[in-house]
Amino acid sequence: MIINHNMSALNTLRQMGNNQKATTGSLEKLSSGLRINRAGDDAAGLAISEKMRGQIRGLDQASRNAQDSISMIQTAEGGLNETHSILQRMRELAVQASTDTNTTTDRNALQDEMKQLTQEIDRIANTTEFNTKKLLNGDLKGTNDRINGSGAIESTFGNGSVKLGNIISVGVNGQTDVIHINIISSAKVSTSGISAANISKSTVLGNINVGKISIAGGKITISTTAFSSGAATSLVINLTNDKSIRAGDTITISLQKGALANNGNKEAVAQIGANSGQVLKIGINAMDSSSLGVRDTKGNALDLTTQKNADGAIYFVNNALEKVSTERSKLGALQNRLEHTINNLGTSSENLTAAESRIRDVDMAKEMTTFQKNNILNQAAQAMLAQANQQPQGVLQLLR
Repeated sequence: MIINHNMSALNTLRQMGNNQKATTGSLEKLSSGLRINRAGDDAAGLAISEKMRGQIRGLDQASRNAQDSISMIQTAEGGLNETHSILQRMRELAVQASTDTNTTTDRNALQDEMKQLTQEIDRIANTTEFNTKKLLNGDLKGTNDRINGSGAIESTFGNGSVKLGNIISVGVNGQTDVIHINIISSAKVSTSGISAANISKSTVLGNINVGKISIAGGKITISTTAFSSGAATSLVINLTNDKSIRAGDTITISLQKGALANNGNKEAVAQIGANSGQVLKIGINAMDSSSLGVRDTKGNALDLTTQKNADGAIYFVNNALEKVSTERSKLGALQNRLEHTINNLGTSSENLTAAESRIRDVDMAKEMTTFQKNNILNQAAQAMLAQANQQPQGVLQLLR
């Protein structure tokens, strides 16, 4: 018999330590509700679940982003709703002023209201904001416009097409230049009647100076000096089949096929996914009076002081109404898309949460059973350690 090394007690002590450690682990899992509380519990499971947690939080934030985007769209659409109402009133005024039962005084009164309504359209366009970001002034227009055509002309009119020919090819130094020429006379026009006095000339894209455009003798001539490194050349365009041109029609002239032209504006980018690149671009065109075509190139409101001008104003307001309707329709489509996006993000987040739960959460019933087993074993080990510690006392019988 030995007393320096009580092997029974040492073995029982080791078993009791294991039981205590297992009991402590069960208590930790039961109190936290998690099967994995540290990397040592399940290294691979921890890595997988942490990745899932990142995705879940990203999806939840993307859902909030989409909701904010809907709020922004609703704010813009709310402003356009009032712009629509104003344009309807402007059309009503133009129709009213188009009849000669009105006196000059009557038309002047109608003109005063037209001016105020035009100013209100601009005020709405310049002050409609979401989180201090202006929405309707053109800042959120798309970054690039793709232009089709190769030294050719594309013209689309609401009442027919106009064929344009006699194009002189010119180099544009790798850029695309687009010019909008709006016919603003109040009645049908012929090529011989087109002059610089009754058209609106504006450079939409590129670097052609407006002053380089001239209209004479039924021809549109564009000086290419501004973008050609060679001698002064001109792009001459003959208008034919001119009877289909009406007030408010727009001719778009494009050079260089398939080029991308930067107009200096940027769309709003909504992050609607948990990962990089999962975005939705929200572009909102300028909705001020000039962009809608209800203010002329000199900055004046549509003229209602004569029957002819008032009749032409009806065409412009109709075009403006169509532009606003198109923009509101686009915003409505984006909003409906974002509603589906939010639903999809919610479903994805729910499914990922369920997957993460299966890896990380503890089965409380099973763990409670394990805890009870370890607890009983721990108490039994304590009792057996007491018995093992009593065994060496048998040596005392030999010393009597």
